[in-house]
Amino acid sequence: MKKFLALLLAGLMTMSLAACGSSSSGSSAASSAPAASGSASSAAASTADPAADVKVGLICVHDIQSGYDAAHIEGLTEACKELGIDVDSQVVFKYNIGEDETCYDMAVELAEDGCGIIFSDSYGHQTYMQQAAEDYPDVTFVACTGDQAAGSGLDNLKNIFTNVYESRYVSGIVAGMKLKELMDAGTVTDPYIGYVGAYPYAEVVSGYTAFFLGVQSIVPEAHMDVQYTGSWYDPVAENETAKALMAKGCVIIGQHADSTGAPSAVQEAFDGGAVVYSVGYNIDMLSVAPQAALTSAQNNWSVLYKATLEKFINGEEIPADYATGAKDGAVMISALGESCAEGTQEAVDAAWAGIKDGSLNVFDCANFTVGGEHLTSYTDSYGMNGAECIKDGIFEESVIRSAPYFDLRIDGITELNNN
Repeated sequence: MKKFLALLLAGLMTMSLAACGSSSSGSSAASSAPAASGSASSAAASTADPAADVKVGLICVHDIQSGYDAAHIEGLTEACKELGIDVDSQVVFKYNIGEDETCYDMAVELAEDGCGIIFSDSYGHQTYMQQAAEDYPDVTFVACTGDQAAGSGLDNLKNIFTNVYESRYVSGIVAGMKLKELMDAGTVTDPYIGYVGAYPYAEVVSGYTAFFLGVQSIVPEAHMDVQYTGSWYDPVAENETAKALMAKGCVIIGQHADSTGAPSAVQEAFDGGAVVYSVGYNIDMLSVAPQAALTSAQNNWSVLYKATLEKFINGEEIPADYATGAKDGAVMISALGESCAEGTQEAVDAAWAGIKDGSLNVFDCANFTVGGEHLTSYTDSYGMNGAECIKDGIFEESVIRSAPYFDLRIDGITELNNN
């Protein structure tokens, strides 16, 4: 079909590309892409504005109801607006696409309908994105959170990810400040925190470890339990998991899960008189936990989408792996809640300054142990091909590849159901 359309367009120079249509899997599509034209005025416009010829696809594992997907949708939308790409006519969103063969089908549909660059937003999409990249070598496929592009041998498969561990760490400082306040007042004697995780992947492990290290930078004796839900987005499971952790005595609940389930459970417990607080992810949780929510770790995906699309539009090489964080405004935390401890903003500002100038390294091996030992070397991370991850005493996260590869289980954290 691709070859046929290419010949037909070359011969007639009047046929327009059809827009990507809505799929039966809950997708939402934009209207038709700008029609090709043989007129001098159209050719001049195309030359003057290469963004006008770009058509973009985004495959989402859920939809706008998921905070994680919402951040991607908003990020791509903002990037396109900044680059002069009309979202209504040049961007296609595919919603509720599972981490299965459906992803390949959607990628093919987008490629066949004229999308020159296609993004997917979930880790489990990448296998199917690679399959589509093999079948459509003239289309660029970008798997956000993926880790296979560099080793795939495909020039048209890319990975991008934020340095979310930085915002996790800073959100941990917010939690640590509250925990210290409670302990100083004698309200809490056991600095016990819980974490609702999706899966025992490096992405989640890296994030909850960074969060914990942020807490420990304020309360060194803190300890944490992690319980997995087995899903990126399951409001009921996340709610129940948060309740289970609170029942064990956890006084702050963090999360790497995409719904408001955990913060809602914490607010309910708070309203019932419990001393417990929440640190969320992706979105500001104050709307569902106005007193219990302290802050949320967040990504600004527009930074990565814009950088990637700029290179694509300009015909420049897109790196196989691209990651950035606080220095480029790609990560942040949400507004501090009313329950935050006094001095929290100052502590947060100092942490951001240290991360940006390099004086604060989240995974400084001097600040954690594994089996009672400070590590000086680590080469066993999945898919790293024996690369050394520790340099000058620092575990260099998201440097060798964009997706997180910190999968160490450090002392002080207990996984309750890693199976």
